[in-house]
Amino acid sequence: MNAHLGFSTVDLAAHQSHPEPVVRLRDFTRRFGANTIIDGLDLDIAPGEFIALLGRSGSGKTTLLRTLAGLDEVRGQDVEVPDSRAVVFQDARLLPWKPVWKNVSLGLKGNNGRDRAEAALKEVGLGHRLDAWPLTLSGGEAQRVALARALVREPKLLLLDEPFAALDALTRYRMHDLVLSLWRAHKPAVLIVTHDVEEAIALADRVLVLDKGRIVAEERITAPRGERASFAGRLREKLLSHLGGDDHGEGVVPFAIAAE
Repeated sequence: MNAHLGFSTVDLAAHQSHPEPVVRLRDFTRRFGANTIIDGLDLDIAPGEFIALLGRSGSGKTTLLRTLAGLDEVRGQDVEVPDSRAVVFQDARLLPWKPVWKNVSLGLKGNNGRDRAEAALKEVGLGHRLDAWPLTLSGGEAQRVALARALVREPKLLLLDEPFAALDALTRYRMHDLVLSLWRAHKPAVLIVTHDVEEAIALADRVLVLDKGRIVAEERITAPRGERASFAGRLREKLLSHLGGDDHGEGVVPFAIAAE
């Protein structure tokens, strides 16, 4: 790798030594009838790693995420995921009949649910909205509640399924900053599924491209967040070439994130 480039293409066939992964898949395959959705996929995610998963519609992204989230059975396959995991979807999926703090504390054990929910909501800037009803929240606020609900459980694996796709550009940019600050504080492994190439470059340590159920490209980003302007255009073009050349991004500026 050229040290001045800021990113490197990973040889998918090469063996690399890493810390014991929190996620490990070997030759994972998922079929529905005659259709093969995931085809012999190998994947490791290291503790605290931030990965972005890109792919066209129908490439297998949702199926892979459902597997990692434990929503689909994987009997008879070599799949290891931590018990402690959480998912944030594009739709915040809040229960409208429960106030915000009860949405965050839903399923927590013990009698300190409100205190834990309050602490988590303060982390996402919503400590003043504990007793608000979900229908009174803006889209950005609802997604922040969803993040608080996920992180209050201190997951080892945080899965983000296009969580910012429905937000306006400014709110999305602010959510990027928030997610990075929460990731640094809690240190979960993160996998974000996105169609936005710029978002992937802005957030991730490693970008994977999934096509026809296989990882066809992998780019490791070594430059700190905040110092990616010099190579963002080249990397964007390279990733788009693996995606078939269609620009799915919406102008997220990958070097505007506050420097690490």
